[in-house]
Amino acid sequence: AAARLVPQAEPFDPATFVLRSVAVAAVVAALLLRYLYDQHQQRERELAASRARFEALQARIRPHFLFNSMNTIAQLTRADPALAEEVVQDLSDLFRATLADAERMTSLATELDLTRSYLRIEGQRLGARLRVVWDLEDLPDDARVPMLVLQPLVENAVYHGIEPAPEGGLLTIAGRYRRGKVNLSVRNTLPPPGSESHRVGNRMAVENVRSRLAVRYGDAASLNVGRVDGEYQVRISLPHPFAEGES
Repeated sequence: AAARLVPQAEPFDPATFVLRSVAVAAVVAALLLRYLYDQHQQRERELAASRARFEALQARIRPHFLFNSMNTIAQLTRADPALAEEVVQDLSDLFRATLADAERMTSLATELDLTRSYLRIEGQRLGARLRVVWDLEDLPDDARVPMLVLQPLVENAVYHGIEPAPEGGLLTIAGRYRRGKVNLSVRNTLPPPGSESHRVGNRMAVENVRSRLAVRYGDAASLNVGRVDGEYQVRISLPHPFAEGES
């Protein structure tokens, strides 16, 4: 029988082995760099979109709110100049916040004070129709939060829930700190059927806050909207303390 030919193994060449290993490593490194680059680009797109929405929100100060505020100041200037000066200060605080850097963080205490400034202005206009309950307990005042994370939600509650109701309504702002989370909720009564209640809007404020929380904290923060006992409620939860990169 004819002898079977057995293929001979190529002799081991260290130089060839090194070159092949380097080539494989280069391909893997290139793929990894491409993946990291794509992730970076995606992150930049998300930040840009969030920044654009925030800046749009900054520019969206409702004309009716500005007009009403100026009208309130004009009336107070004649009746109570000292109070008019306080309203002007509150309004300037709001403008300062809306003109701030879109990426700016602030303290929870400052955000709560800004919300109080807004409510003092609206309180001068709506009077007894705007009833506000603050239910804050064990909150860390130094917690870092995105600028304008609470005030726009409160403004929405006043605009959509309290102002259209002939008798006004109740606004409840609650806050708790539990298990490393700052939990805030804004809850408002709703106008009766048939009143000027169809200010549907485009949910811009809510979606803006939700997207900024997602960009800043990832899955560590949340925003939920729902009905509770016939009232509208927005709840936000964010971590404290929080270090960049944890999400």
